[in-house]
Amino acid sequence: MIEAKAFCDTAKLAGFSLYTGVPCSYVKPFINFVIDAPDLTYIGATNEGDAVAIATGAELGGKRAVVMMQNSGLGNAVSPLTSLNAVFRIPVLLIVTLRGEPGGPHDEPQHELMGAITTQMLDTMNVAWAFFPQEGSEIAPAIEKAVSHMTKTGLPFCLVMKKDSVAPHKLATKPLVRQPDAAAATPTPITTASATTEKAKRPSREEALRAVQRAALPQDIVIATTGFTGRELYACDDRHNQLYVVGSMGCASSIGLGLAWARPDRRVVVLDGDGAMLMRLGALATLAYEQPKNLVHVLLDNEAHESTGGQSTVSHSMDLAGVARSCGYADVSKVDTADALESALRDRRPGLRFVSLKTRHGVPDDLPRPKVTPREVAGRIRKLLADESGAPS
Repeated sequence: MIEAKAFCDTAKLAGFSLYTGVPCSYVKPFINFVIDAPDLTYIGATNEGDAVAIATGAELGGKRAVVMMQNSGLGNAVSPLTSLNAVFRIPVLLIVTLRGEPGGPHDEPQHELMGAITTQMLDTMNVAWAFFPQEGSEIAPAIEKAVSHMTKTGLPFCLVMKKDSVAPHKLATKPLVRQPDAAAATPTPITTASATTEKAKRPSREEALRAVQRAALPQDIVIATTGFTGRELYACDDRHNQLYVVGSMGCASSIGLGLAWARPDRRVVVLDGDGAMLMRLGALATLAYEQPKNLVHVLLDNEAHESTGGQSTVSHSMDLAGVARSCGYADVSKVDTADALESALRDRRPGLRFVSLKTRHGVPDDLPRPKVTPREVAGRIRKLLADESGAPS
């Protein structure tokens, strides 16, 4: 059994300062210690996939991150691990508990199957792993092995934690009730113009994306959700400050949160879709709680899964801007034209913001797929962020 402090101190020397995840009793001491530690950050995610995406955004921004989860939640993380981290070659350090360990201590019946297949799942996903250290002398070698693998391959590494690996740590810190910035203490009214705009008169997604590109500065990082949004953004103009998310549907905003945390000096613009947002709606709550001052969350809502054939979402029967407000976004607006979206993005006042625009259906003829690979896209973003001038090379 080790002390959480011993692991975290050693991990910090290797560059790990952000911890994110979903609680499990096995990692309770770990999470409690990180929450209490003044030199570490813990971001609690609503599901394990979001946690992986948050850590991925932080890594992209130059900050190493640890993702903690119960093995029963590993399934929630399969999408980003296989279609985000593996494709973009962005590594994160995973700590996955081994509930239901075969031959191990008695556990609840829901852990039996996952306990038997946890390491097999990691092998299948090409995620290298080792058992979490249980003695102080094992900590440094374990972290060194993980970092070496992550650096060499650009892929995640997992430490599989058995029961009673970490000594208890009682949480001393009380939950922090987040308050909006003083400038946004009084929530702004949510306009309703876009809700009444006739579908045929709504701007196209291409018009909206061109408006985003007109408003974005070279030092901004623009993250486009998977599907036609990323492809059309690329077709409008491929820029080094644009990240085209592939796979990992619904993870764009969590990637943006991690990146905004790692690089508070850069504005992050997340271009989300209604289908993607609905898939991981809990991410809104996490973003609103963390209140990154440098993130603008843009929803392009065409009320459809257009990238997969135009099937309807349920956004036509709900108010996603209202959901954002309820989660804690103080600055929420609806716009009904591409020009209004451009104007909103030219406003660079600090504070987490949510901007919603209804768009009409339609895809440009012969829409190209990006010729730049995801790995190259990630490399360009890293290079841009390393350039203090903020200008693409």
